[in-house]
Amino acid sequence: MQENIIIAAKQASAQISLSWQQQLSLAIRDPITLCQRLGLSDRWVSGARTGHQLFEICVPEAYLARIAPNTPDDPLLRQVLPLEKEALTPLGYVLDPLEEAEHRPAKGLIHKYAGRVLLIASPNCAINCRYCFRRHFPYSDNSPSRAQWQEALDYLRADPTIHEAILSGGDPLAASDRQLAWLVEQLESIPHLKRLRIHTRLPVVIPDRIDDALLGWLGSTRLQKVMVLHINHTNEIDQAVIDACTRLKQTGATLLNQSVLLRGVNDDVATLATLSERLFEAGILPYYLHVLDPVQGAAHFDVPDNEARELVAQLQDRLPGFLMPRLVREIPGKASKTTL
Repeated sequence: MQENIIIAAKQASAQISLSWQQQLSLAIRDPITLCQRLGLSDRWVSGARTGHQLFEICVPEAYLARIAPNTPDDPLLRQVLPLEKEALTPLGYVLDPLEEAEHRPAKGLIHKYAGRVLLIASPNCAINCRYCFRRHFPYSDNSPSRAQWQEALDYLRADPTIHEAILSGGDPLAASDRQLAWLVEQLESIPHLKRLRIHTRLPVVIPDRIDDALLGWLGSTRLQKVMVLHINHTNEIDQAVIDACTRLKQTGATLLNQSVLLRGVNDDVATLATLSERLFEAGILPYYLHVLDPVQGAAHFDVPDNEARELVAQLQDRLPGFLMPRLVREIPGKASKTTL
């Protein structure tokens, strides 16, 4: 077991000089390898295999290096380790919990809320979070080529009430900078668009993604820039993440964070308070604390609404208002997020 830990440290160190694309290509995609690298006992292997068959794992070395070895309840490991529980199908847990299939007027485009639309800029992620509400999303049907993007872009051009384009996925920053620069250029040409919002986990899981090429197209756009990161625990924020956020802020981007309230990860007041403080130190403002979307395979992460409200009430006693994330649930058919 000690030998596995030493090997893991050497492999993580060796990846420092690799490009973000190389780091992504070398991410761990085998559940047995993940267990071995972290020194987990054999009793975790069967469940990891089962969960992996339902939703494949993907864990980059830069993220793996922040997980404590031989610690099954590590809050970062819990987010990426497949479990046998994922095969359970409790009532109410479904494949499309937000009913996104009902709001796709064009390939790669989701339009649920007034004034803004969401574009599936990439079908890929740099890390596969086990609670992901899109773990069953039909990406093969929503990955437009440049020619196919024209239908979505024409949809935006035809509706002057749309002021904000949201790049999502997958993870939009898993796309190449060439593709993203082209897409943003197309969006810039639509006069009534004012804002570009990017929802991403890549600056957290592979901080080297924030390179000169990305900063170039992001910094030059006329659109107001908002980048919404996804960080659930303070252990995810190391110096490399802070440095990446500093570079992003230099482009004029506003950095926000949304977390998901997860059983065994961040479901206590001290953890949530520390996270908000650490986020602000990194130049990121807490934004949303989502309760779990009831996606099939993730029920073991659920924190009941009454418990979530109590946690937030206690959190308010510890934090100033500007560090308080809003506790919300997304309810299909509603005109906005629902505050709990």
